Amino acid sequence: MTMIDTTELTKTFNGRGGCRGITLTVPEGCIFGLLGPNGAGKSTFVKMLAGLHRPDAGRAALLGLPLGRPEARRKLGYLPELFRYQDWLTPAEVLRFHGQLGGMRPRETRGPAFRSRVRDMLELVGLAEAADRRVGGFSKGMQQRLGLAAALLLDPELIILDEPASALDPVGRHEIRNLLKRLRGQGVTVFLNTHLLEDVQELCDQVAFLYEGELLASGPLHELLGGAGDGRSGGVNWRFRLGGWLPESWANLQEAAGGTLAARLRLLEADERGDALLTAALIDREQAGYLCALFIGSGLTLYESGPAPNSLEDWFLRMAHTRQGGDRP
Repeated sequence: MTMIDTTELTKTFNGRGGCRGITLTVPEGCIFGLLGPNGAGKSTFVKMLAGLHRPDAGRAALLGLPLGRPEARRKLGYLPELFRYQDWLTPAEVLRFHGQLGGMRPRETRGPAFRSRVRDMLELVGLAEAADRRVGGFSKGMQQRLGLAAALLLDPELIILDEPASALDPVGRHEIRNLLKRLRGQGVTVFLNTHLLEDVQELCDQVAFLYEGELLASGPLHELLGGAGDGRSGGVNWRFRLGGWLPESWANLQEAAGGTLAARLRLLEADERGDALLTAALIDREQAGYLCALFIGSGLTLYESGPAPNSLEDWFLRMAHTRQGGDRP
């Protein structure tokens, strides 16, 4: 089953911001990561899926049902990015309230089966010993754990998590990563919106990249990283660190490299000291040698040349810099 399916989904605010024309498919049983810089439209997209924003255009389906259908919502768990529970409640009372919001009768939420479910959820997220404390005394990390317990309470088939580990320390993040892996193993589909790239690289089977409201890339993570992060196939992803960089150096190199090879070059960064970092998706090592000679012949100092690790951070930065340069990757 396709758990999330959107076609040209659009939401803007007075014609600005938001996201536009998002066509995306999330298969069953995977962890799917939504990436992009601040202001890319990620939270707007997530809120449309959760029913908190009404789309301006396009269509979407959750679990094969049109967006907003109660049957789909009952199978959805959602952890928003910014939330706060009433200070005077205990975790058990918060979960009882969420059970009723999910359609359970008050009498059901006071029964032994539900009380056992609450204990299990608090144990799962590491809050068992805080079950009788007031939420007002919780740290941000404890609040986040409680929010995750609420999202998982009614045994959803799909969970949408908006920055689930943002307030957690390294130990907490490790525990949440293990929890999400267990959920995937149980067949639960996880849609993860996060800025923590190391979590995405460890957890996610597929990712999508939003920039200024547009979807620039999506697909299996290993395929995106294996394609050198620029949307084109290439045998070797090569990195060059240079010195003596001048404002006109980029245009000069583009002209000197010419054609297809120039199109494979990416300028990742250049600072006022004249240091620059470039990458290129190359066919073979001979092209790397040709570029090294080209850099030196252009008066630049070659500090480093070698295969670049296909890390998610490198891919993320290349996607953002490419878009800032005015070209789609």
